[in-house]
Amino acid sequence: MNTVPAVAALDGLPVSDPQSLVDVEVPVPDLRPHDLLVEVRAVSVNPVDVKVRAGLDRQAAPKVLGWDAAGVVRAVGEAVEGFSPGDEVWYAGDLTRSGSNTALQAVDARITSRKPASLSFAEAAALPLTTITAWEALFDRLRLTEESGGTLAVLAGAGGVGSIMIQLAKQRTRLRVLGSAGKPESEEWVRTMGADEVIDHHDLVASVRAVAPDGVEFLFTPNTQGNVATFAEVVKPFGQIVGIDDPHGLDLMPLKARSIAWHWEFMFTRSMFSTPDLAEQGRLLARTAELVDAGRIRTTLTTTIDDFSAAGLREAHRLVETGRTVGKVVVTR
Repeated sequence: MNTVPAVAALDGLPVSDPQSLVDVEVPVPDLRPHDLLVEVRAVSVNPVDVKVRAGLDRQAAPKVLGWDAAGVVRAVGEAVEGFSPGDEVWYAGDLTRSGSNTALQAVDARITSRKPASLSFAEAAALPLTTITAWEALFDRLRLTEESGGTLAVLAGAGGVGSIMIQLAKQRTRLRVLGSAGKPESEEWVRTMGADEVIDHHDLVASVRAVAPDGVEFLFTPNTQGNVATFAEVVKPFGQIVGIDDPHGLDLMPLKARSIAWHWEFMFTRSMFSTPDLAEQGRLLARTAELVDAGRIRTTLTTTIDDFSAAGLREAHRLVETGRTVGKVVVTR
């Protein structure tokens, strides 16, 4: 077997165009010393998938997208430790390498862990990218610990990152957690994830003040554009904000008078720059798997598309592109 089926993008076409994602054959990947060769069983689609696809220039060769995945190890590189063929794994991949929308993918073992035994491949595939993002935001950027108190506002609480961030904050800190929602089904989901209070992101100042009159110490945002002045009103002096989006012309001056700190979180930083602590991503996924198997963290899967093809992935991209999905969309093989 020299090639395997995959789904690829050739150009930054609208998702409604049948050529925006196409079925292709790609070579079986060669393994680097630290790589696993994984038979992919399920992938989830994240906003980064949509963003990369829509921003592509015309490609000389098919570009396989996809980062979240769960599957079975079929081969290991010469420097790999702790994994063997047959292991069931999950991971969020590397933005600089070929993606998970394929039958066989090469991924660095150091950013991989065994998937939770209690989850199906689909349930597991919903979690890695958003879990890494939320974990790094909480524990690396904000430097929260199991002893940390105060109040955290999680904006887009029903989204992929928000859903797992609420759970991690409730399980691994002493924080009071506010989750934002904008419609009844989102509000119900945010409460299910464990939020202490639900706030309305359409009227953030009033809804935060109603439940936290003095403001919050910490705020997470995936939607910064035009909202910095609002954040300055709801975050306490010397508070902290962590953002994950790409706002144009960002002006942070409204935060200065209150000495509010701003942090960026980008979960691909470690793999893009081969940082010395690269293996931290594998370790945090392993710790999350333990929390899942202990019944303390639940999957954020809400929609499953049983069609691992260009058509199935186009539908997943379409759903994520609406910006109105609750939880995560997964495509299974």
